Amino acid sequence: MLKQNRNWTDNPILSVEHLTMRFGGLVAIDDLSFDVGRGDITALIGPNGAGKTTVFNCVTGFYKPTEGRIALRRDQHATDEALHELTRSGRQYSETDKGSIFLLERMTDFRITEVAGVARTFQNIRLFGGMTVLENLLVAQHNKLMRASGLTIGGLLGLPGYRRAADAAKDTAIEWLRRVDLLDRADDPAADLPYGAQRRLEIVRALCTDPVLLCLDEPAAGLNPRESTELNTLLKYIRDEHGVSVLLIEHDMGVVMEISDHIIVLDYGKKISDGTAAAVRSDPKVIAAYLGVDDEEVDDVERDLNVKTGHDATAGGSL
Repeated sequence: MLKQNRNWTDNPILSVEHLTMRFGGLVAIDDLSFDVGRGDITALIGPNGAGKTTVFNCVTGFYKPTEGRIALRRDQHATDEALHELTRSGRQYSETDKGSIFLLERMTDFRITEVAGVARTFQNIRLFGGMTVLENLLVAQHNKLMRASGLTIGGLLGLPGYRRAADAAKDTAIEWLRRVDLLDRADDPAADLPYGAQRRLEIVRALCTDPVLLCLDEPAAGLNPRESTELNTLLKYIRDEHGVSVLLIEHDMGVVMEISDHIIVLDYGKKISDGTAAAVRSDPKVIAAYLGVDDEEVDDVERDLNVKTGHDATAGGSL
């Protein structure tokens, strides 16, 4: 599936609308709205404490937002009318001829993964270290295998339907291991892998759940330049060949600027920029946030930026 050039608002797979998350008197996310384009790589960036992980926790069901709607449209033809009907109904999701739509703020975390098709990795790697590399990918396909087994009976009896499902699960796991160059480590404990290999394994384990949206929390953290390049290649392959939409949090601006179709920038729980890599890179508010200047100093940053000439004014920075 080849990436098509279009605006992420044309037919978003995920729409976050007026999201607010309060912890007592602390407003972690303040009236945030953004779209994730279907088949896009969308980056959510910002200084430490900007609220990025809180957004992820709301999207994936670890937190229930104080306010707002988080709508996932699995199908390209899902209509606004169907979304409005679902919102009024009080139900969690709707799968009709008008499209499959899920209101994630109403769903539990495991249902968001199993039913809606949203998978996630974490900043801190969470593999099953005592299991083999292959077993980690088979565990990710547990729900499919349980359904195929008739909730264990078919598996215990070795019925043909379960055997076919088990073979398909193993084939899927092997194909992903081959893609990330880990097939020769399939029988090794996951904890024995080098750090970068563990990162890749965690990503493909999430992909074994057949997601439509893959949420990655700092996938490049701790990687060396070669491993970061390999990560970029993998994420582009996931987008282009499998049509999986990617939403990622990342501090490595080299990764973000190279692969992102769309970037959203947060600061203190508010959206301060939303656009292409080129637009975000040159946004004075973004530069000011990363430099740590006060709001009243943003005009000074913009004035200094405008004094400089062309693309070189911002291309060389760490942003």
